[in-house]
Amino acid sequence: MFRYPNGKPYEPKVEQKKKQPPSITYSNRGMSLEDDLNETNKYYLENQVAVIHKKPTPVQIVNVDYPRRSAAVIKEAYFKQSSTTDYNGIYRGKYIDFEAKETKNKTSFPLQNFHDHQIEHMKNVLFQDGICFVILSAFNQFYYLDSKHLLTFWDRQLNGGRKSITIDELNESGHIIPTGYQARIDYIKIIDKLYF
Repeated sequence: MFRYPNGKPYEPKVEQKKKQPPSITYSNRGMSLEDDLNETNKYYLENQVAVIHKKPTPVQIVNVDYPRRSAAVIKEAYFKQSSTTDYNGIYRGKYIDFEAKETKNKTSFPLQNFHDHQIEHMKNVLFQDGICFVILSAFNQFYYLDSKHLLTFWDRQLNGGRKSITIDELNESGHIIPTGYQARIDYIKIIDKLYF
């Protein structure tokens, strides 16, 4: 046994096994669809691929508590108007406009996730010849679905038909979006394939 000069016994440190960090996969990294799209759009902007931004939701602030300027707290607010779609911008001279939705439903994508004003906005964008689509996170995939197809499913619902999009319909009408490290949800690849 070894002792320090003060008489205390030397006890060697026992090395503890280091825990391996959990592996990061697209299914468990804990990021939302919106976070992934924001990171993708940031990558597009920094690499001069496209200029796409998330639209802020217009809010009217009614009551703010100001204990001090740096600690202001919004106590009451309401939406000024219905929002349109989540993202818009420009790519290769074309206006881009899209909505992002996700579901945990295992068999279909419910159309109740969309609102009348969003559908109307998509119709207006298509009328002006813009590129309009939805990105759906469903069935452990990211899908690009052109608004023309979404409008077909929406009209079917209004005429008393099915109120959701089945997996088979999504696989037939949509496109699976490739995922990656930098452009996490690389939807521009689908736009290139369809429009350019």
